[in-house]
Amino acid sequence: MNEDSSIAKVADLLRAEAQRLGPGAKLRSSRELVRELGVSPVTVSRAIARLTAEGRVITRPGSGAFAAPGRPESAQADSSWQTVALGDRVVDDTGVAGLLAEPGDGVIPLTGGYLNAALRPVRELSAAAARAVRRPDAWALPPLSGLPELRRWFAAEVGASRNDVLVVSGGQAALSHAFRSLAAPGEPVLVETPTYPGALATAKMAGLRAVAVPVDKDGVRPELLAEAFAVTGARVFYCQPTLHNPTGATLTRERREQVLAVARAAGAFIIEDDFSRYLGSGAPPPALVSMDEHGTVVHVLSLSKISAPSLRVAALIARGPAARRLRASQVVESFFVARPLQETALEFVTAPGWRRHLATVRREIGERQRLLLAALARHLPAAEVHLVPHGGLHLWVRLPDETDEAALVERAHRAGVLVSPGRIYYPAEPPGPRIRLTHTAPADHAELTEGVIRLASTF
Repeated sequence: MNEDSSIAKVADLLRAEAQRLGPGAKLRSSRELVRELGVSPVTVSRAIARLTAEGRVITRPGSGAFAAPGRPESAQADSSWQTVALGDRVVDDTGVAGLLAEPGDGVIPLTGGYLNAALRPVRELSAAAARAVRRPDAWALPPLSGLPELRRWFAAEVGASRNDVLVVSGGQAALSHAFRSLAAPGEPVLVETPTYPGALATAKMAGLRAVAVPVDKDGVRPELLAEAFAVTGARVFYCQPTLHNPTGATLTRERREQVLAVARAAGAFIIEDDFSRYLGSGAPPPALVSMDEHGTVVHVLSLSKISAPSLRVAALIARGPAARRLRASQVVESFFVARPLQETALEFVTAPGWRRHLATVRREIGERQRLLLAALARHLPAAEVHLVPHGGLHLWVRLPDETDEAALVERAHRAGVLVSPGRIYYPAEPPGPRIRLTHTAPADHAELTEGVIRLASTF
């Protein structure tokens, strides 16, 4: 008999003995097994080690081996105690998870927050990553605020100072840092309505109470923002002033100045989510942070929307005590963004391919938007487009008042097309049935048109 079979024989014998004697029972000693089975002490030791790894045996130095405490294989684990331990705080990822979900086979996505695979600069990113990891210090500890060259690049993009830039792990992480750092649990935070579901989920997770401020086709209404500050006493306003998600609205220069003045008068911060800076058809309007003289604006500029989901690199730009708190938040939570990822981002945005990629994506956005508008007019005339934005990834569509939004979304899914229900974009009751349609999610133009046809079949 070879050693492996001897180990298996001893293990089988002890396994049966442990099951027969029950949990906690002392098993035969190694000396007895050696004498009775005619095997070596090493064989016994290895058999016991195998059963220990299986969780069937425990050993106690100086005492021997014992059948492990356990339960019948048919028993169910009881985790109900966690309900009491966790309390009543809820982390709701429903809206965000739906936007990140991969469509099933044969299902056309008219929802999502990223470019489809065909539009992503995979070759350029791969080349950038290859150059980045070849740097001698690619795996060294980076400066805690981020690589100086990358911070300088982010600052130049929005007219800020490099010293005000903190590199973080994507736009969602930036929002998490900002909400937790600028407001205390239980406090109100003003948000546009509708707004980005990920911001609502992050604010809720931070223990904040989202208070809605209406928008129109030119963005948030400054007079209602001033009223909301006065009524709530809020000290934070989250907004997307350029190509707002989901409506596509862009604040005019005049409104930007008014919003800044309102927040300044209220002694409040503005979290400016500039996720779509590179998704417009022309030069982007001035960022609020570039117009701010007093540290009112905390600016978020991310790269994943214009590149690829896994390029989780963003800038969080702030001044004064708020900047110090934000930096401390990152250090405590995650130390820093991985240096190879920062180096890759830097290589990507400073290479000639970056500008070519921007031009390609902007051109494709324009073509897809026109195609989606034409398909809606032809196949779904009952749907009312809120406005035609100068770029962006989406169209915000109002449905006939009698439409059951949830039922429509479910029927659409069964028909093989995914759309975003409007209700997830509202911090309070929605004003009526709406959906958001993403024209950059389908693989090509034909699939985009087919998606609208499938959606129309559900009405």
